[in-house]
Amino acid sequence: MREKSEIPPFQAYIFDVDGTLVDSAPDICGAIKTVLATTARADTEETFLKRYIGYHLRTLFQDLFPGISEEEIEALICRYRQEYPARDHALTQLYPGVRETLGRLAGRKSTATTKSTATTRVVLQRFGLLSYFDHVQGTDGFPSKPAPDVILRSLEALGVPPEQCLLVGDSAPDMEAGRLAGVKLCAVTYGYGDLDRMRLFEPEYWIDDLRELLPATVRSQVS
Repeated sequence: MREKSEIPPFQAYIFDVDGTLVDSAPDICGAIKTVLATTARADTEETFLKRYIGYHLRTLFQDLFPGISEEEIEALICRYRQEYPARDHALTQLYPGVRETLGRLAGRKSTATTKSTATTRVVLQRFGLLSYFDHVQGTDGFPSKPAPDVILRSLEALGVPPEQCLLVGDSAPDMEAGRLAGVKLCAVTYGYGDLDRMRLFEPEYWIDDLRELLPATVRSQVS
């Protein structure tokens, strides 16, 4: 990990959501555990499940159930998509400084998440963040991260070239997708991702707190 340096301003910022803006693991993992409760993997621990946040659910279920059929995977995903919203994000919380940072960070803003766009908008609205975003982009019928599609959709909507955009995320799929999309990378250390795997993509910046995106003069006012 390179030494920290002041992060320059960018024309645009694209944010992952889970593990970057909100600590949603209790609700995500809780919904997954409910789905798994009637399977042979009912004893799967939350610490194991958290490693898969940022990946598509398909990856998790394939690893939990080797040889599972496509139909069985889709059934599990369907059950999760019923269980997760039913929890109403009751155990999800904002990370420190998120609202203050988004409110003071200059530049256009969008999201790049494995959630659907509709679900992402619900989460942002629930936590008072929606008004800070110029665009909201989830994964809707196209390949999820680490494919770059969701980032490319955001770039197109924002009208900003990749080299003028900073992707902020907490996982290896975020970093890989950002590299493929040609944006600059900012890795957060407080989320759910494996830091060693994230280092493989050589992020330009690392932060322990989202407020580190702000200029020092502004940061001192929101700390």
